[in-house]
Amino acid sequence: MKPSLQALKRHQAALRNCRRCPDMIPPVVVGEAVLSPILSIGQAPGEKEGPAGKPFAWTAGKTLFKWFASIGVDEESYRSRVYMAAVCRCFPGKNPKGGDRVPSREEIQRCRHWLEREFQLLRPKLVIPIGKLAIAETMHVGRLAEVVGRSFEKELFGVPATVIPLPHPSGASTWHRTEPGKTLLARALEEIARHPAWRATFPGG
Repeated sequence: MKPSLQALKRHQAALRNCRRCPDMIPPVVVGEAVLSPILSIGQAPGEKEGPAGKPFAWTAGKTLFKWFASIGVDEESYRSRVYMAAVCRCFPGKNPKGGDRVPSREEIQRCRHWLEREFQLLRPKLVIPIGKLAIAETMHVGRLAEVVGRSFEKELFGVPATVIPLPHPSGASTWHRTEPGKTLLARALEEIARHPAWRATFPGG
């Protein structure tokens, strides 16, 4: 069945109204309603993403879009042609010890319904989880070095897809800037650029 843009827009309207998690800080952050064979999964928005009204709107986003620029795709093109989802869609708040609070298992489970619906609506061919929390939604992950730089054929929510994990582009993380992370990140981006869904979505990339 062909995906429907109207159904996707209805889904996003319902998602924006979600207030299931009392400790999460709205607004709900969603990407553009785009019918895409590519779905990326972030972790959770930071405090800047809510006011900006889009995922990866701040420092980590600048790094992420530099990565995609290295394989020929700029930020505007990515946002308009890739469906940008996340494990949790609201800002979790700050951790008293520094950094953002990691969402609880209960919060992740409550939000998973929205991701499952997006898989059913879009039936993506290529899934790009960004960061360990997002990768864990698609497969078992012990160490990043075991999964970044490789592609995996998975069935997620009943939908067969290629999963190509990326590390989180956080400025607080040195993993993607040091070895073996640096080399594995480059390898992962090469895998993404070679995928048929990516090449069909970005024919000039």
